[in-house]
Amino acid sequence: MIRGVLFDLDGTLLDTAPDLVFAVNTALEEEGFDTCRSEDLKPLISGGAKAMLRHAVSERRPEFDRLLQRTLNIYEKNVAVHTRFFDGMESLLDHLEQTGLPWGIVTNKMSRFTEPLARVLGLSQRADCIISGDTTPERKPHPLPMLEACKRLARQPEQCVYVGDAAHDIAAGRRAGMATLAAVYGYLGPDDEPHVWGADGLVHRPLDIARWLQGTLAP
Repeated sequence: MIRGVLFDLDGTLLDTAPDLVFAVNTALEEEGFDTCRSEDLKPLISGGAKAMLRHAVSERRPEFDRLLQRTLNIYEKNVAVHTRFFDGMESLLDHLEQTGLPWGIVTNKMSRFTEPLARVLGLSQRADCIISGDTTPERKPHPLPMLEACKRLARQPEQCVYVGDAAHDIAAGRRAGMATLAAVYGYLGPDDEPHVWGADGLVHRPLDIARWLQGTLAP
């Protein structure tokens, strides 16, 4: 029986792409580089700002480190301007809370971004735990952040399900001994194959998670 639900943040719980793409493109434009299309950057978001910037500029360029720091600073000041819940996610969270299922967040996003974002969107008051990329010494796909989240939920890993939109999310959940769901509504790229990640189910919208918990989602 599932007694706790854990979510990845970017591309699973929240649509953070508009603010992340804005930060990357603003930094690129300031340095005289061509900007990037949102649809090209979205699949790279799970790899962080560095992966997004590498799409436009070689990491070997002398400007790269300056671009990266500028991107992070811009994002920190604009972390929740256009970020929103995915359609249906707020209803899902309401459902979890009404049924007494604790839920939390496990993200590789650093706390300097996670904490203000969670505050603005009211997640700090609602989530039973928030594990950022610097909360534990390891990050996903290592299982340590997942295990820390379980500890804070007062649940065993086998009692929890983790929902994420990247292969390393599913790997982290499986290594921790959790059930896993792949959020195919998230920031998947054309080469991603979530059906081979080993997840216990694929969810095409947030409310599918409630159906999976109730045992009514078709495999």
